[in-house]
Amino acid sequence: MEASGPILLFDGECGLCVRCVRLLLSLDWKKRLRFAALQGEVAQEFLRERGLAADDFDSTIFVADWSRRNELAPVFKTDALLAALVSVGGFWRICFCLKVVPRRGRDAIYGWVARRRLQFFAPVSTVNLWTTTQQDRFLP
Repeated sequence: MEASGPILLFDGECGLCVRCVRLLLSLDWKKRLRFAALQGEVAQEFLRERGLAADDFDSTIFVADWSRRNELAPVFKTDALLAALVSVGGFWRICFCLKVVPRRGRDAIYGWVARRRLQFFAPVSTVNLWTTTQQDRFLP
């Protein structure tokens, strides 16, 4: 399946990650952003092509244009979440201002939450989690 536009790769079994994706789906009225679970075939192929760990799901990855994924550098962790919010447009573009907080500090907090997310948020299965109208926003 070939797609274009921004894609957010996320841990499809993490309750917190799934909640974040649901929030992004509700904010993205123009349906610009697409998604793929890191455990899925599309994301796994991307990780292998990039030489990234295919079994480490502690990071969120944003690719600005999936059709140019081999040319563009992906962004990770808090930069990925901020880029996803900016990509939905509208008021959420102001989230770009959060980049004034040093990445090291943002990513330290992200890492702390990522390591504990399964303790605080029950694991989920993404099967049948999205509505029929949202299914086309997800890559396998």
